[in-house]
Amino acid sequence: MNLGQDKHTSELMSRLEAFMEEHIYPNEERFFRESSELGPWSVWPVVEELKPLARDAGLWNLFLPDSDYGAGLTNLQYAPLCEVMGRSHLAPEVFNCSAPDTGNMETLVRYGTDEQRAQWLLPLLNGEIRSSFAMTEPAVASSDATNIESSIVRDGDEYILNGRKWYTTNATDPRCEIIIFMGKSAPNDPDRHRQQSMILVPKNTAGVEVLRPLPVFNFYGMPDRASEVLFTDVRVPASNMLLGEGRGFEIAQGRLGPGRIHHCMRLVGLAERALEMMCQRTQHRVTFGRPIAEQTVTLERIAEARIAIEQTRLLTLKTAHLMDTVGNKEARREIAMIKIAAPQMACKVIDWAIQAFGGVGTANDFGLPAMFATARLLRLADGPDEVHRNQLGRLELRRFEDKEPLRPRTEWVAWPKSSTGPEAREGGIE
Repeated sequence: MNLGQDKHTSELMSRLEAFMEEHIYPNEERFFRESSELGPWSVWPVVEELKPLARDAGLWNLFLPDSDYGAGLTNLQYAPLCEVMGRSHLAPEVFNCSAPDTGNMETLVRYGTDEQRAQWLLPLLNGEIRSSFAMTEPAVASSDATNIESSIVRDGDEYILNGRKWYTTNATDPRCEIIIFMGKSAPNDPDRHRQQSMILVPKNTAGVEVLRPLPVFNFYGMPDRASEVLFTDVRVPASNMLLGEGRGFEIAQGRLGPGRIHHCMRLVGLAERALEMMCQRTQHRVTFGRPIAEQTVTLERIAEARIAIEQTRLLTLKTAHLMDTVGNKEARREIAMIKIAAPQMACKVIDWAIQAFGGVGTANDFGLPAMFATARLLRLADGPDEVHRNQLGRLELRRFEDKEPLRPRTEWVAWPKSSTGPEAREGGIE
């Protein structure tokens, strides 16, 4: 397994890093200000100004492995590029590589019809519109997708949709024009994984009401415009169904695999940035007569952070390699592992950085609270840690199902007599 960069990826990496230095990092303060002052219902000008520059630089749609639509990179090739983008909350959307649009575009590539791709995929690829993914619901534990209660009912050449969704990313964005909606089309099917369907819902359809933006640790809109959306007797053409009735769970599994590893790639970059900031900050803050960097606790945290980042990066690259070579289904153990490990690692590293910065670490002057909010959110998004641990545990146990049960040994090798034990003393040995 070669985890090194090939010539093509190295060339893209050089261009990407140069773009980050010239355009992304200098505009982060403006990005945070606009996202805060203009709010989640608005377009943030800095993002729209930078998108044409990224496209002209050939750094556009790098996430899509299908060369007919994207850059044609494998997951392993994309991983280091996605990590660099993950260093900044501003970057992913500028390169048209941000969730949930990436997952929605991959869904349309894999499961959409030619007509659906022409109507929705191409504008998304061009950055002309944005999209939402409506799966999670407030009334049920949506970590178990079979709990979903929203309904999809056939009525002639249309489907009628009803349900309340939340953490529907991007819904408050005025550029959002299409929503992928997951609901139950066959609630009485004995196979609980065939009850759900996914269907395309134009956001301007009658009955679609975006109720409110949802804050993530009091950040509204940034990074992903989480929203609550009500669907009341929403009618859409039957041709908007994705793949077919009862295929929603199948689509969700296909969609979430790449999405999960993209989150992990970005988290490695975010943690790397936090560690760099921690190293810079602690060398210039003096307490009790010496820099904080010389304190043993700081040195230990920096060392542990470096180890944790490297471990997570290697597991991410291994997972990407397996997804490329044996497929997402066969790589599901590694996908579960990395989805558990990466957010926890990032939370720990960012928390240490906040502590090293002192009081200002809890303000967003350096972006650390926004980093922590993102990392902590991702311990829940695309499946909470507990679900992935359960899946991983079951997969691990399955490897040993056909093994013979372990039994205690019945024969033991006799230990030699001790020269200082009772027998030796009885024999007169001093």
